Amino acid sequence: MKLRYTQVCLHAFGYHLPPVELTSESIEERLAPLYERLKLPAGRLELMTGIRARRLWHPGTRPSEGAAAAGAAAMAKAGVDAGDLECLLFTSVSRDMMEPATAAFVHRSLGLPEDCLLFDISNACLGFLDGMIMLATMLELGQVRAGLVVAGETAEDLIESTLSHLLADAALTRKSIKPLFASLTIGSGAVALVMTRSDFRDTGHYLRGGACRANTAHNDLCQGGQNAEQGTLMSTDSEQLLEKGIETAAACWQSFRASLGWEKQDIDRFFCHQVGKAHAQMLFETLGLDPARNFETLPTLGNVGSVSAPITMALGIEQGALVPGQRAAILGIGSGINALMLGVDW
Repeated sequence: MKLRYTQVCLHAFGYHLPPVELTSESIEERLAPLYERLKLPAGRLELMTGIRARRLWHPGTRPSEGAAAAGAAAMAKAGVDAGDLECLLFTSVSRDMMEPATAAFVHRSLGLPEDCLLFDISNACLGFLDGMIMLATMLELGQVRAGLVVAGETAEDLIESTLSHLLADAALTRKSIKPLFASLTIGSGAVALVMTRSDFRDTGHYLRGGACRANTAHNDLCQGGQNAEQGTLMSTDSEQLLEKGIETAAACWQSFRASLGWEKQDIDRFFCHQVGKAHAQMLFETLGLDPARNFETLPTLGNVGSVSAPITMALGIEQGALVPGQRAAILGIGSGINALMLGVDW
């Protein structure tokens, strides 16, 4: 699939960080009985993942609440009125309920117009980037003039269920805990982005296009869901997911370069979906990219699902890591396995 755009502008991101900080040290303190039984060294979680802390919402916070707060922030920064928005896409793994679409709750919270197209997009950690290309296509075709992409991830149930399971199952071994430990890297957060046609509101920040790649022969490496007895749990083969994910990303990178005609030296800054420090290191080694150009939030936010890459870009722009006139690439990898890479002239 070729992704090329000439009319798509990006505005300022909006984001909302949850109020509760959960450190890796605090998680290990709670898991002390397991660590003692299996003779695991303290500090293992942060050492292996590079994650010092992640953020959580207060109990009962819905995905739509964070997404709406981020959306309001994005609209205020962009100077775009609610009445200008003709499309709303909610893109998280988390959702308020099975029906209606979580986008309906965000739409109501933000007071968007009745003729605003709205729906959810779900594609694991790539949801927000998929939302960007879906909206970009509508903008490029002139179907809408302005739209909003939002995501709000809630990790609380997953973390709590995982901790409870790790403490309750006395049969767990060093080997059998591995598929569960990846769930302890997850955090909560919310992000949003206003996008417009350049002939409606030209910001000078352009989405140029990108490339995607699917490798669904390995869709069993990371799977999760809910059940009545154990709550929300996820099983992840971290080692195989790392290997096959990087393999898929390498193929996507070649398509990305061919699609846009960009070379790695043309890109000033990279913003990636964040899984762990080993993942980032192997990704940049495999693609032959300069890790100094990678802006990351992994140590303080962890893996925030669909929010990870866009909130990292939002914070990078806010902190001056990406300035007007520079070029950026957003590198996304999600379970499934899927890869999606987007190029931005900022």
